[in-house]
Amino acid sequence: MVNTQVSPAQSGIKIACQILHEGGMVALPTETVYGLGADASNKKAVAKIFAAKGRPKKNPLIVHVSNIGSAENYGIFDKQAYKLAENFWPGPLTLVLPKASNSCLAPQVSPNLNTVALRAPSHPIFQDVLNTSGLPVAAPSANKSGEVSPTTAEHVLNDLNGSIDLILDSGPCVLGVESTVVMIAGSTTSLLRPGMIQQEDIEKVLGASLVKPHSKALHGPGMLSRHYAPRAKLRLDALSHNKGEALLAFGPTPPNEIELVKNLSQKGDLIEAAANLYACLRELDDKNVGTISVMPIPESGIGIAINDRLRRAAAKKT
Repeated sequence: MVNTQVSPAQSGIKIACQILHEGGMVALPTETVYGLGADASNKKAVAKIFAAKGRPKKNPLIVHVSNIGSAENYGIFDKQAYKLAENFWPGPLTLVLPKASNSCLAPQVSPNLNTVALRAPSHPIFQDVLNTSGLPVAAPSANKSGEVSPTTAEHVLNDLNGSIDLILDSGPCVLGVESTVVMIAGSTTSLLRPGMIQQEDIEKVLGASLVKPHSKALHGPGMLSRHYAPRAKLRLDALSHNKGEALLAFGPTPPNEIELVKNLSQKGDLIEAAANLYACLRELDDKNVGTISVMPIPESGIGIAINDRLRRAAAKKT
């Protein structure tokens, strides 16, 4: 495959839609991270996603749709699902629902599952692609599987150049952390992955508590024990800094001189920290350090999602 083309997002929409209809792959900006998009109803196109990423075949994909009406073609909505979609779509919420019996989606989207993960993204470029193409678009993060997610077109190009057809460049992603994933199965609603939409906000809409998933089955993305990982080791909740380590700081930077340091948010803003998380990890990792020490992040609000990503990134390889 020739080198991947990078196009300004707005002018590249028509080209992107043509590529998707022809079974190709396009990296698309979302409000969370860049996604690697392909026609979710095309078996060969979906298989290309797994090959380009080196993604485990058991790991399901999120299918992106423009709105609730489109989502009803692929998943079965109950009252709880409608409540969540009406309150949080378009936006960074993925709903894992029972598959519609007449769904045209490729089986690899939900491998050996009777569920499907659906999301309506709020990014205007992705919405334009969905509406112009008329396709459901499967789109995991546009990077090698298990590694640090991409929040700029440059990140995608560094990871997948030559493996995909086109990158729509819309600048840095605003939110920077993947969507919240909620599974609805009968009377049980489970939080599979924390994200920018917080658990308490979801529970307020539902009028009920979310529970931990009863099954270890991979019903949604981001559930593998090791994920979002740089090459360097991560030392979390670091209250001191060791010689030779890079530092991922949060809040006022420690006064001692540290050669390699990136600060998620000097003012201690968790939303800013989430937006900067993956870019900062990538910058430090590019310095070829052995270890990145990470200052403590509050386990509250968006910090829950940030810590989830950091813990999975720090997990040992299996």
